[in-house]
Amino acid sequence: MSAGVTPAGLGARDTLRLEAGLPLHGHELGEGITTLNARLGWVVSWDKGDFRGRDALERQKLNGVSPLMYGLKTEGRRPPRAEQPVLRNGEVIGQLSSGNFSPTLGYGIALAFLDPSVQVGDQVMIDQRGTQVAAEVVKLPFLSQT
Repeated sequence: MSAGVTPAGLGARDTLRLEAGLPLHGHELGEGITTLNARLGWVVSWDKGDFRGRDALERQKLNGVSPLMYGLKTEGRRPPRAEQPVLRNGEVIGQLSSGNFSPTLGYGIALAFLDPSVQVGDQVMIDQRGTQVAAEVVKLPFLSQT
């Protein structure tokens, strides 16, 4: 392109979104997933009075939020994909909601909704069509904003 701009499509945009740890409607936001599940409680104005869904969110806060969104990084170039199960000690503890290979980081990254007992640094396995792929639970975003 004459202005020096490289064209990029939806795949590039989705990779950037994923690297930033941002949710996508239909994956990390949508029916059955609250702002608390997606770790977006900071966007809720709790002090501005009533709003649709407030009672449900307050009950969720009181009873414990489960599942919670986490970041995962994998070894190698094989991209993790949405809906793949995540296991710890052979037990399914959740599933991926988004995933891809990050060309910037050089490894696979994913967002997953997992049991809230999971901690950053935990080692888990992703079932990629019958193959167990090691992954580490990491802090989001995957890339620093600096």
